[in-house]
Amino acid sequence: MLAMHLKKIEIRWSDLDAFCHVNNAVYLNYLEEVRDEFLNLAVAPTGSAWDFVLVRVAIDYRRELKEEDQIVVASCALTSIGTASVTTHEEIRTLTGDLAAEAEAVMVARDRETGKSRPLTDIERAGIERV
Repeated sequence: MLAMHLKKIEIRWSDLDAFCHVNNAVYLNYLEEVRDEFLNLAVAPTGSAWDFVLVRVAIDYRRELKEEDQIVVASCALTSIGTASVTTHEEIRTLTGDLAAEAEAVMVARDRETGKSRPLTDIERAGIERV
């Protein structure tokens, strides 16, 4: 893995389901938050995270999260860069380090005018590797 970004996220009351667990769909929100922050840090000086679209996410749930966990640490680590895509390994852990979920995501750079994929710029590539 080339680069990693961490983000602490408070578990909100609205994240809980009827069983008082963090709803499984909310895990994806946590991962989106860290992934968006990762991309913003990488491309903000010269581009926009809005120039990327998520085309794939695969998640494995490893542990339930409850309100008493209070805060999770989401991480986003770069695993590969293609011509037009970025692949990341992402995790959600408790503050004590217990793995709650891990995922792989693929984002593709897109042309705002055509809506189609486009090659990463050299500046974007360098920024993503730097974060």
